[in-house]
Amino acid sequence: MGPRPPVVATYSIVACDLETGQWGVGVQSRFLAVGSVVPWAEPHVGAIATQSYANPRYGPDGLALLRAGRSADEVVEALTAADEGRAERQVGVVDGAGRGATFTGDECHEWAGGRTGAGYAAQGNILVSQETVDALAVTFERNGHLSLAERLIECLTAAQAAGGDRRGQQSASLLVVEKDAGYAGLTDVVVDLRVDDHARPIAELQRLHGLHNEIFGVTPPEDWISVDDALADELRDRLATLGYEGELGKAFANWAGAANLEERVDGVARIDPVVLGALRNQS
Repeated sequence: MGPRPPVVATYSIVACDLETGQWGVGVQSRFLAVGSVVPWAEPHVGAIATQSYANPRYGPDGLALLRAGRSADEVVEALTAADEGRAERQVGVVDGAGRGATFTGDECHEWAGGRTGAGYAAQGNILVSQETVDALAVTFERNGHLSLAERLIECLTAAQAAGGDRRGQQSASLLVVEKDAGYAGLTDVVVDLRVDDHARPIAELQRLHGLHNEIFGVTPPEDWISVDDALADELRDRLATLGYEGELGKAFANWAGAANLEERVDGVARIDPVVLGALRNQS
């Protein structure tokens, strides 16, 4: 038997947005690269967080049970019943119908516990207090107007402000899935961002999510800005400052490609305000 792995001292929220068809996990831990162990999700199937002395098999095995039609409660019961190390495990599950379940073994380090509600399961171990998990839950319940990714980040931020992991901060992760809504419509992964080792991992996760939205987000066509003569002149000047000269359409397309913004560009008659903001920030 090999050495015992370190405990994943963690708080997490597993959740879904049934209206948009998204499932996801937000997690922060005093543990290196927490996103490589804790979060699992599959659209219209469910999402899982496995932590404490984590059993990584809870992820794929739990999703298989959910895929077979088991409820969140049934999945938690099946996973823990078959695991001799259940007393040291912690797991949260949300199923395809939005039902949440959470389990905290009797030997998880204090403070440890969880809370569930409509569309979520929140849990944590080695926390300053129960207030961390309460903050996850209350923040999720109060922010239904946000996208699921934004909602999960807000939950992590509030949980940290309420005390967080008793050992401090190190890594954070955000995973959100939706059927065929990922890169080029060829993947189900909408967001998969990981901060593996950072003094302020949630703040860094929020920054990365902002970059993600800038590159992969979509602005409604009616919100695009018409390019009049004055704006065209501004574009030429800013592009020239960055070394992109010549015919405006070509220069603009070349810059957008270099900035990974080509998916948000469609000629130069109208411009996505996010792209315009990025150009102004660079120049």
